[in-house]
Amino acid sequence: MPLASFGARLGARLIDFGIVFLLNALVNGWFVWRYLQELSAPLDEFWRRVQSQDRTTDPLPAAGDQAGALVVTILLIATALWLAYEVPSMAASGQTFGKRLLRVRAVPVEADAPLGFGRALRRWNTLGLPTLLWYCCGLGLLLQLIDALSPLFDHPLRQALHDKRAQTVVVQLPRTPDDRANPPGETS
Repeated sequence: MPLASFGARLGARLIDFGIVFLLNALVNGWFVWRYLQELSAPLDEFWRRVQSQDRTTDPLPAAGDQAGALVVTILLIATALWLAYEVPSMAASGQTFGKRLLRVRAVPVEADAPLGFGRALRRWNTLGLPTLLWYCCGLGLLLQLIDALSPLFDHPLRQALHDKRAQTVVVQLPRTPDDRANPPGETS
């Protein structure tokens, strides 16, 4: 099977990101609301200074006592939701909902076979666990960006770092069973 294009992979990841984001809005919504309440005093003071063009160098008021714990809770829940969404489906079929829509699938380098739970978890760990480091000045987001862009620079298999760790490749699936029998460019 041909390797999936970067565009198809990115599109599938964006669809999956949207689904996980919606799940987080439902599950994490209350925690985010509480976090914003904890930040209300410094944010209100900041906006007051901006609007009144106040150039004072006094520090902003501190965030509420629970702000740090709420950020950690939000990130733990977000990471757990992503894990629950992605790993079981990847283990069983090599496809998430986004990959199914864009007709791509992750397979082991050595064979067209299911990934299995261990390989799917290793693949997800490299991309998903850095979510926990978003709290550290966005370090996790930077690591995820590097991972996401790595297929652009990998030749010949176009593997992302998470693919290399799990020894997988992402392939493009044919549109119909006839496409497999008659690849593009061949006439019958």
